[in-house]
Amino acid sequence: MTCINRRDLGLLVLRVGTGAVLAAHGSQKLGGWFGGGGIQGTSAAMEAMGFDPPKHSALAAGIGEAGGGILLALGLATPAAGAAAAGTMAGAVAVHAPAGFFATAGGYEYPAFLGFTAAAIGVTGAGRYSLDHATGHVLDRPWVVALTFAGSALAAAAVVGRRAKGRAAPDGGEPGEGSV
Repeated sequence: MTCINRRDLGLLVLRVGTGAVLAAHGSQKLGGWFGGGGIQGTSAAMEAMGFDPPKHSALAAGIGEAGGGILLALGLATPAAGAAAAGTMAGAVAVHAPAGFFATAGGYEYPAFLGFTAAAIGVTGAGRYSLDHATGHVLDRPWVVALTFAGSALAAAAVVGRRAKGRAAPDGGEPGEGSV
């Protein structure tokens, strides 16, 4: 019998805690749980924040958070889960960036922390106490890490870039005028 490995136990605690927070936030967006707006409320918020199309953006954010969080907590497809959550948090960082860094002023501190944590877990791997380990790491290979993080980075850049472009006024007026 092997003794408990502190590193793997620490990864389990970090995965489950981070995954639970992300899953809770995503379930607010998808199902309206925990006082969230559900798809309709989140779509309206996405539209107000300049994301187009708002319903697709709401679904993507909810699935990235809830799905990524659940998979992180389980330690299953950990690179894809970490990449999805990190990419989703990149969008949240873009929304909060104008308010500065600290969350007390509405800044991006919290989504940045969740994104970096999810990315670190995705790159590091889930550890011994995970479904990835139980399945022989079939969904946790070096090429999966590279592919999922590259895909997530490209998708996040496209979404954030499209939002920024949509918020810029086409006639040189104030940002946000005429945006959808």
